[in-house]
Amino acid sequence: MCGIAGIAYKPDATPVAQDTLNAMAAALHHRGPDGTHFARMPRIDLIHTRLSIIDLKGGDQPLTTGTGTLVANGEIYNDLHIRQAFGKDRFKTGSDCESPLVMWEQTGADYTACLRGMYAIALYDSSRDLLLLSRDPFGIKPLYITEGEFGVAFASEPEVLLQAGFVARAERTDALHELLQLQFTTGRNTLFERIQRVMPGETLHIQSGRIIKRQTQPALPRASSLTPFTSESEALAALDQALMDSIAAHERSDVPFGLFLSGGIDSASLLTGMRRLNTSEKLRTWTATFSGSTAADESDIARELAQAAQAEHETVSITEAMVWQHLPAIVACMDDPAADYAIIPTWFLARKAAEEVRVVLSGEGGDELFCGYGRYRSATRPWWRGKRPMWRKGMFDGLDVLRASPAGWRDGISLTEGMIPAPPSPLSAVQSVDVAEWLPNDLLLKLDRCLMAHGLEGRTPFLDPVIAACAWRLPDTLRVNKNKGKWLLRRWLEQHCPAARPFAPKQGFTVPVGHWIAQQGQRLGDLVARQDSIQAIAHPDRVRALFKEASGRKAAPAAWTLLFYALWHRTHIRALPSQGDVFETLSA
Repeated sequence: MCGIAGIAYKPDATPVAQDTLNAMAAALHHRGPDGTHFARMPRIDLIHTRLSIIDLKGGDQPLTTGTGTLVANGEIYNDLHIRQAFGKDRFKTGSDCESPLVMWEQTGADYTACLRGMYAIALYDSSRDLLLLSRDPFGIKPLYITEGEFGVAFASEPEVLLQAGFVARAERTDALHELLQLQFTTGRNTLFERIQRVMPGETLHIQSGRIIKRQTQPALPRASSLTPFTSESEALAALDQALMDSIAAHERSDVPFGLFLSGGIDSASLLTGMRRLNTSEKLRTWTATFSGSTAADESDIARELAQAAQAEHETVSITEAMVWQHLPAIVACMDDPAADYAIIPTWFLARKAAEEVRVVLSGEGGDELFCGYGRYRSATRPWWRGKRPMWRKGMFDGLDVLRASPAGWRDGISLTEGMIPAPPSPLSAVQSVDVAEWLPNDLLLKLDRCLMAHGLEGRTPFLDPVIAACAWRLPDTLRVNKNKGKWLLRRWLEQHCPAARPFAPKQGFTVPVGHWIAQQGQRLGDLVARQDSIQAIAHPDRVRALFKEASGRKAAPAAWTLLFYALWHRTHIRALPSQGDVFETLSA
């Protein structure tokens, strides 16, 4: 995995000094600690920081061919098939990121339709002064842009654009309302004014420093192209083939890899497939648990699964003291903010795994594609049983903590709901909303930032075209059955790994942030309430009261969100460094 950045200049613009490019590269160093390379051309600058995974010696970027120059952050899983199709003479390196360049030569701007993988790509055609910025359909890999008098600048992370001085550190009010109520932000606009996301599956055409065209490749197949499965046995056979195909593709690496193992259905399925593919190779797995807490977790189940698969397993014990010590650094890595408290175990797991491997597989996407969330079932109930639209209530509704009720915080979700093309079923309609918003703007964002903070690449086998094609052919009865979601995935796991007990009641995995905050409620509440960023949006006395009640079901996520935002604002808006642990940082 890598970091990319660059600037496409307008004809009358003066290129930036090398010092600015060096600052951008330095801000990307954690994404690519194995080398930094620049390409300076008359109308464009390109930057690449490399984390070596494939072709360790020969895969440095930029890559070039004819009039094309490419920098990329990602993995192309059908690289070997593309090489076979076009012949080895077309390739100069063993890097999988050379395949997009060859496909561009063959098909032009539609080259991404031929790619299977996760990627953010910048491809420059010097003959037409045309830059193509492309992001994979699920939005696994991030890419951001800002426009100005100079042209268009882009980067893997917003902080790169901020540190280069292209954009002032200012917030969008509507996006802040989303963050407070949803814990993530939706759509194209980020929380930063003038910084936008390249959308999942989007390719931007930037000519002479101006965006002239946008085209999109959808992540999910269209209903008209699908033939629904007619039986469970047919669906199970197709799922088995798709899972093994995807896991095999995602295991391709020239460096060691492992698996984040939660004990749930998704990671257990990945472990089962990995063991079938690697009968003699030692697998590495990691699970998080929380010491000194009564929070339910599945670390015992994960350990049993790892033992059954003969995996080299480690349980990472996370204490309250560790969280307070490292929380400023954890929040700092989330420059595009997602106040999902799962960033805590993900960050610690990544830190531990990075000591041994450079690639980790993870189960993101299983719930979204195979219908694992209860909110899907609630949103599609018959009206007489009480439908409950997804994201219908905000985090601070009814708490009387904020100075003003957040306005329009659900507009982005509503817009996406109205744009979903004709889905195969009612369940797939609500799943599609999460695939478009929750998945790229929370779950995948969390995975990318927390892993890349430690120079670790994360791969998500469920988010693959062959898996999506299989999942979208399922009738609703194979998505939810007997009030259990992920029905077909459970049935598959029952056949291939009964030790996983896929139909047994699950304890669940809970991060005990409410308990931790309540333990330090008075101290933390006072520190958070004193922050200028918090006083601008909330009543300080009510913030203090909220933190004292933080063990409550409603108060806990709201208190956590304010704590996250106070730290985030300090780092990414005020640009202040961390001053030690969370208490020292908020006191500074």
